[in-house]
Amino acid sequence: MQVYPSLPLAQVPVLASILVTLIFVSIRIRRYLIHREFARRHGCQPAVRANKDPFLGLDQLLPVIRAVGQHKVLKTLQEVYHRYGNTYTSKRILHPGIFTIEPENLKTMLSVNFKDYGLGHRIQHYESLLGRGIFDTDGDHWAMSRALIRPNFTRDQVADLTSFENLISDLFALIPRDGKTVVDLQDLFFRYTMDSATEFLFGQSVGSLRMAQSELGFAPAFNYSLEAIWMNLLLGPFSIFNRDRKAEECNRICREFAEQFVEDAVYAAQSEKKHPETKRKSYIFSHELARQTSDKRRILDELLNVLMAGRDTTASLLSNMFFMLAKYPATWDKLRREVASLEGRLPTYEELRNLKYLRCCMNESLRLHPVVPLNERLAMKDTVLPLGGGKDGLSPVFVAKGTQVSYNVYAMHRRTDLYGLDAAEFRPERWEDGHLKPRWEYLPFNGGPRICIGQQYALTEAGYVTVRMAQKFRTLESRDPGPWEEALKMTLSSRNGTKVCLTPA
Repeated sequence: MQVYPSLPLAQVPVLASILVTLIFVSIRIRRYLIHREFARRHGCQPAVRANKDPFLGLDQLLPVIRAVGQHKVLKTLQEVYHRYGNTYTSKRILHPGIFTIEPENLKTMLSVNFKDYGLGHRIQHYESLLGRGIFDTDGDHWAMSRALIRPNFTRDQVADLTSFENLISDLFALIPRDGKTVVDLQDLFFRYTMDSATEFLFGQSVGSLRMAQSELGFAPAFNYSLEAIWMNLLLGPFSIFNRDRKAEECNRICREFAEQFVEDAVYAAQSEKKHPETKRKSYIFSHELARQTSDKRRILDELLNVLMAGRDTTASLLSNMFFMLAKYPATWDKLRREVASLEGRLPTYEELRNLKYLRCCMNESLRLHPVVPLNERLAMKDTVLPLGGGKDGLSPVFVAKGTQVSYNVYAMHRRTDLYGLDAAEFRPERWEDGHLKPRWEYLPFNGGPRICIGQQYALTEAGYVTVRMAQKFRTLESRDPGPWEEALKMTLSSRNGTKVCLTPA
């Protein structure tokens, strides 16, 4: 029998390392060849690379980190586009990234090749508060979420303005009327929309407008939880080292608070099945969900997802718009003249929609200060963006599976080639007479299959509150001497609030 010499034990780790390295290198080479052929077949050219540091991308990351402390993240990112063009590539802590403000790229990513991209990567940051719902899932789960939620934003529900009016007296009660005392409307708008959103979703308002700041419970817990999510999104892969026990406690408070309404909704739905002759008292979002599914966890997750959007979207729009309206007295006067056509009566839904200058003001606020200014998608497969490659930026760009494609709505909305040389100015008149009809150049509520289901609800609520403010107050004077500064979290609002003085009509 032939005896083979045994391998010295000391050499086993060395040979294993060599074998692993060879396998790794061969996989990388094969992937490179596949990518190169895919890109060649689609006529792709590389986009401009913004990094000087090709590994970690620290030369691009550090200025953004500094900008966070200066409250100039959006301006800093906008300047990068001015430097490198409308589409560029950059490393983000070992991960490849593509950054774009090209409308055709956004159309491709959000609509034409919708299935090539996903955002399930959000779950690791969102799930502790929001669970698995419409904002952090893909595929069948997302489709089911949208199918559950969409029927609850019918025209009849959006057109019912009663709940908005019921809270107006609480809002007005907190606004000084001597024309001298300063009030922060941003704080009041966020409390108003929290009350209206919880009334719509749960059938019971949390009543934050009627509470002193020291008495607020659910609302500040929800705010802190959202801030913690934003911080983890900023930290990216380093978020694993961020153990925030206060956020964990706030998440628990929020979910337990909402759970009681889920129980009520499921019980109501079951009772209705047993006694179908029972007449529904009023529309309640959670009850409608319970009629479609008895999965309590699913109902809870979707409620919190919609609460985040319903509260923050409208409040941010109102806060940013009133900051600018207070800076432009002529615009406020023009808006009040249009509202005067109502002759002091409460507007109907149709009358609200026919106030054209009101819509111009909201459009301009959403253009200048989009509620969600930064967004992203993760490539789920090798795919292509139509623009951004080559020296002229007009060739397609290859997008490898696993690449994060970020789009900056704030920077796109301020492109002078799309909105004119005064794109950085607040001028609602640019929307008058139908001169401006952007499509993918204007994305205040996203686009494609994931377009915001509740956008008409948000615009209706913001429009209604604005009309009632215009009816109630003759003058709106800014008490913030500086320009608007960003408070960039889950949504975009004013860092200094919306400090104004008001005089009754």
